[in-house]
Amino acid sequence: MTEDRIQNARNLAGQNFRDGYNCAEAILRAFNTELNLGLNDTALKLGSGFGGGLGHAGCVCGALAASVMVLGALQGRTDKEQDREAVYQSSQGFHDKFSEAFGATCCRALNPHPFETKEHLRNCLKITGKTAELLMTYVQENGLDKR
Repeated sequence: MTEDRIQNARNLAGQNFRDGYNCAEAILRAFNTELNLGLNDTALKLGSGFGGGLGHAGCVCGALAASVMVLGALQGRTDKEQDREAVYQSSQGFHDKFSEAFGATCCRALNPHPFETKEHLRNCLKITGKTAELLMTYVQENGLDKR
């Protein structure tokens, strides 16, 4: 069952990307479905500007940024009095897993091909799918899946 969920997340994120969503949108949409996060269309639009490392700036990978948004949806706070340490620890922990898996966290380092070229899109598809796999594994290993 666990491996199925991991593969489902990877496949769904990859399909979202192939359907035309950017890396961040693909991750958010996949996990909204897989984890029943309840994100509405407005919340899903929050990922749009993160593709290409913040709108083609080449900075933080959009798939990584969206993964942190998913962790926020699972552990974030709705009141300033609530503790934020759990989501900070998860965010840093996932960042470190991502960095270890890919060797970098910046889009331009992860994918040196020109934006929107066949090579860039192929590489981004792989990164998006692998990120979904890493995130679902992280969520399950840390008991964050409340479904």
